[in-house]
Amino acid sequence: MRTRRLKKGSEALEVSAFINLIVVLVPFLLSTAVFSRMSVVDLTLPAKSANYENLKADDLKLEVVVRHDAIEVGDKIGGLFWAIPNNSDGPDLVTLNARMFDVKHKFPTATAASVLPEPNISYDTVIHVMDAMRTGKTANGGTEVVDVDLFPAISIGDAPVRH
Repeated sequence: MRTRRLKKGSEALEVSAFINLIVVLVPFLLSTAVFSRMSVVDLTLPAKSANYENLKADDLKLEVVVRHDAIEVGDKIGGLFWAIPNNSDGPDLVTLNARMFDVKHKFPTATAASVLPEPNISYDTVIHVMDAMRTGKTANGGTEVVDVDLFPAISIGDAPVRH
């Protein structure tokens, strides 16, 4: 018995429903997208060979210890320079920034510093302390206020335990 086959022509793909969906979906997704601004803070880790035997007496190793009640500014060898007590709002960042200017004036070539927060210090507090250490504002010639780099190369670690 002979079978009869129908000749099939090429079929066209029906995409009009899909295009309608895309026309509605794309503006909706674009209108509901949340655009956020991200900031990146560059950090450097302390060197593995940074120990007391390799440090020079005239080389500044600035350490800022962020404690729950104060900010301690000091040198790894020279010890504590200042203990800045917190004010009612939290850390006294204005005084810290002024102290960073004092240290920068005494050691103008130094750019490195370490921030050592205690456990459970908030991330926001650590970032504000780093910002106060990194740059400051000063009058340039009297009328113009400019940003000055203080200690832009910031390392981060753990605070030493109080004795």
